This record gives sequence, C-alpha cells and structure tokens, in this order.
Amino acid sequence: MAVSDYAAIGVDSMPTSSSESNTRPASAPAPLARLGLVVRLAAGLLFLAAVYAYLAAGGQGQAAPLLLAAALLGAYMAMTIGANDVANNVGPAVGARALPLPVALAIAAAFEVAGALIAGGDVVETIRSDILDQGQIASGAPFVWLMLAALLAAALCIHIATAIGAPVSTTHAIVGAVLGAGLAASGPEAANWTTLVAITASWLVSPFLGGAVAAAILYLIKRTITYQTDMVAAARRIVPMLVALMAWSFSTYLILKGLDRVWRVDFPTAALIGLVVAIVSYLIVGPVVVNRPLVGETPKERVNQLFVTPLLFAAALLSFAHGANDVANAVGPLAAISDEISLHDAPLGQVAAVPFWTLLVGALGIAVGLALYGPRVIRTIGSEITELDPMRAYSVALSVAVTVILASQLGLPVSTTHIVVGGVFGVGFLREYLKAQHARMMDEIHLRHAHAEAEAIDAFMARFRAATLAERGRLLGELKGPVKKELKGLRKRYRRDLVKRAQVLRIAAAWLVTVPAAALMAALFYYMLRGMLLP
Repeated sequence: MAVSDYAAIGVDSMPTSSSESNTRPASAPAPLARLGLVVRLAAGLLFLAAVYAYLAAGGQGQAAPLLLAAALLGAYMAMTIGANDVANNVGPAVGARALPLPVALAIAAAFEVAGALIAGGDVVETIRSDILDQGQIASGAPFVWLMLAALLAAALCIHIATAIGAPVSTTHAIVGAVLGAGLAASGPEAANWTTLVAITASWLVSPFLGGAVAAAILYLIKRTITYQTDMVAAARRIVPMLVALMAWSFSTYLILKGLDRVWRVDFPTAALIGLVVAIVSYLIVGPVVVNRPLVGETPKERVNQLFVTPLLFAAALLSFAHGANDVANAVGPLAAISDEISLHDAPLGQVAAVPFWTLLVGALGIAVGLALYGPRVIRTIGSEITELDPMRAYSVALSVAVTVILASQLGLPVSTTHIVVGGVFGVGFLREYLKAQHARMMDEIHLRHAHAEAEAIDAFMARFRAATLAERGRLLGELKGPVKKELKGLRKRYRRDLVKRAQVLRIAAAWLVTVPAAALMAALFYYMLRGMLLP
C-alpha cells in the first residue's frame, strides 16, 4: 500500500467495543418460541394443503397422483428457496439497519413474486438437458420418479441448512439432487460431466470474486468519502455517481439475467440501455442529494443516511431478478413432470412448457417460505458474520450486479448466494486489514516521536487530521527514525478480528456438502420410489 493509502487509513478511527459488538437479540421465552414454531409449521402446511386442494379440485383438468405429489414437492422446494436464498437480497440491508425486518420481508416477497410471474418466462429449459445426458434417461415413469426424488432431496437439504442458519446455493442443491437421482437411474453415463465441472468451479469463483468486488467498492467509498476532511461534502458529490453506477449495473443485470426469458438482448445493447438509465438517475439523484437535510451526531452517521434509499432499491431489484431466475429451481422439475404426465411426448432435451399454475406455486411458495423462515438466514448474513452499516451493505449489494455481469462476460458460472456471502466476508476482511494498518501507523507515529514532548505529538496529530490526503502522505514521509524492529515485535497487537471465523468455517462446510448430500439423498429417494411403485 502506498504512503498516501496509509495516510487515508488514519482518518478511520478505531472502533469502540460497543460499536463492533454484534450482539444477537434476546431469545424469546420458551413458550412463545414453541408457539411461534407451531404457527409457522401450521401456516406452511396450510399452504401445501391449498396447493393440493387446487389441483385435486381439477384446476388443471386432471389430478394424477404423481402430479399431485410433484406439485406438493415443488411447493415445498419453493418454500425452502424463500427461507434460505431470498435472505441474500435483504440480509445486508437489514443487518445495516437500513430496513426494518418486516419492511424488508414485504419488499422481497412482493418483488420475488413479481419477478417469478412477470419474467419467469413461458418456457424453461428442463434441468435434465443441462445436468443429465438426454440419451441415457428413459422417459415415462422412471423420469418422473427421478424428478420427484430430486425435488424432495433438494428441499430437505435446503431446509436443514436453513435450520442451522447457513446460506447455501439452492441451484447447487437441485443440481446435486438431479445428478444423484440420474446416477441412480442410469449410472455414470447419465451425467453431463462437463457442465458439472463448470458448476463445481463456481463454488470457488463466486465467493472470492464477490468478496473482491465488494471490498473494492467499499475501498472506493472510503477513499472518496470517509477519508476526506469534509466527509459530508464529499458524499454529496460522490453518492450521485455511486447511484448512477448502481443504476447502470442493475439495469444491465436485470436485462441480461432478470428479463432474459421475455426480452433477449446482447451485452452491448443491455449495457447501452443501462448507461442511459444511469445518466437519467444521476440527473435526478444529484439535486436531491445536494439539497437533502442530514441529521446525526457524527459525519459518518449523516453520510450513511444517503445510502439507505439506494439499499432499498437494491433489495427490490435483487429480489425481482432472483424470482425471475431461481423460481426455475422449484418449477423446472415440476414443469418437466407435468409435461411428462400430460403425455405431450416431447423428446428428451427439448424445453418443457411451464404452465402458469406452476409459476404461481413457485412464486407464492417463495413468498411464504421467506415470511415464515427467512429471518433466520437474514440474521446470519446481516449480523452474524461481520458488522454492517449502510455503506458496507451497499457495497455488498452492488457487488452482486457487478460480479454477475463481469462473470457472464468471462464465461464463468457464479452463484448469487455465494457472491453475497463472499461480499459480506470481503468487506469484513477489508476492514480488518485497514484497522490493522491504522494501528500500525499510530504506533509508528508514536515510536518516531518517542523522545518528543506530549505537546509535540498532539500538535502533529492535529495537523495530520486536518490535512488532505496528499498532505497526510507528505507528513508521514517526513517522519524519521528506524522503527521496523519495534513494529515487528508489536505485529500481533494489530490484528483485530472483525469477521467471525466460526461462521466462515460453518458456511464453507455447508457449501461443500450441499451437492454430495443432495445427490446421495436423491439416489436413496429414487430407489425408494422405484421399489414402492414398480408392479
């Protein structure tokens, strides 16, 4: 890091113990907790009963037993997606206290449903053509058993992960489940191993790329806003630009990933449309930010207020894009089963038409699962990994759109779940690094003034804090004296853990076991169904 960078770090004061503590809210009394569990379970069962009643009443013209079973499993899978995956969209904003939990749940549910119903598309490519070799999978009953086993296994894996508060990729769960059931049905030849290698690569690419992008955005905010002598004035200049960047990123992201099933355009066209949206956003937001009154005890508190509204829009847009894309994890297998049972005789590998009722089941299931069980994973992402404020949460949210766009142009498969969690880790580890450098610089200043009077040190620090970034770099360069040996002996003192290592290990373990666990469970379920349903 350059001398001027060390100088910039000095503006960020060391936190007090109270500001860094991520204390969890007090647990509810045992009777109330048990009552809440019963209510949530009853509400979930009521939703499944409503799906069953709709189909059994002839809403689709037929109520084949396997279709009823598939609809219930698809609804259950959608609920688990809502309980786990949707937390990624609103968790940072809730953790930063930019959005109250009920408001965040309402926004996410509304935009998830809108994304699923508006942009979920009339057709989705069946998972069998991506994960399984179409020539190795028999049609008819074996294929239906395969998809039923995959839905049940994926849903159970996500449910278990949600129960322990671990954010996992629902796409990886359904991919592993379809793979395991396919291997049980037709052996190793059934898998498209090239596709699976690419998916496996995303386990490593997504969190590191998301973390790097989020850290870079946060560092940009620090250099241009929080490390300036007049933080509020700098924010009024820079925030409109950051909002324009968000508008460009999310517009391009939504066109490429959220609306691709109803409006397909190439990247240059999407980026150009996003640029137009960014310019309009800058022209609208600029005057609002300049004239907005800010309140707060510290300049940083006042600056954070400017990031609250962008976070609200980010949560809504992420939820819309997630609903448009990940509803297919629940309704894709369900649509394939419906197509197979309806005797459409579509060749394997073609696309399976998605009836509107399947999209509705998926969309409502995501909303119900989010409302009933989403807060557990939201708490993990928002407050149990590292402390977030609106600036840090904004960096995480923006990193999703930027990373997906970057990865898609590089041809890298990525998981939005892993990007968000990696982004939270990224901003936490960046803060650890900057705090360590701050402590090191303070020790260096005091060591090089070891023989000076206290008044001289205080005078230097006063000049240092009042100086611009360039002037701080010059002041540090003027300090003389060999202090490397002393600083090396104090190295352990600089480390301050702002990311909970236990959460890193727990989430990493959950990611590693998702695919193999889902595959093993799906294979077992396939053998069970085959044994029960064969004549």
